[in-house]
Amino acid sequence: MRKKLFFLGTLLLVLSGCDHKKASFIETCKSQNSVSATTQKLIARIKEEGLNYYGIFDHSKKAKKVGLRLPQKTIVLFGNPNFATTLMKCNASMGLDLPLRILVSSTYEGEVSISYTNPEYWSLKHNIKDQTCLRILNKASMALEDLAAYAAKK
Repeated sequence: MRKKLFFLGTLLLVLSGCDHKKASFIETCKSQNSVSATTQKLIARIKEEGLNYYGIFDHSKKAKKVGLRLPQKTIVLFGNPNFATTLMKCNASMGLDLPLRILVSSTYEGEVSISYTNPEYWSLKHNIKDQTCLRILNKASMALEDLAAYAAKK
């Protein structure tokens, strides 16, 4: 079943136009939906997968409060406390990148994209060498890819 889900996730990733480059620090997908619809699909999928949803941070609303204009930029915060705790035991600095977050943003022209930090980068940034933690980062990478691909599709 997991192999089928992985294959399906990979297929969706390819079809959705996600730009997945090995050793890239930031992964980005173009979304076929509005920022609001993409965010709602993302939140629904996070909850379906049994992950903890912590909320959103709307950069555009914060900019507006200080009299500035910014196209929609929303951070969705979520995670798995079991995995996060294990990662922070490998290196406390992992707490700087947890909980997980995905940025859903638009340009002034209305193009919507989904971006997240590639967990492979975290292994370098936080000097993670423990095999258990590296496996968790690999799972996080696959989960983020799946979430982004799902939220990007109509």
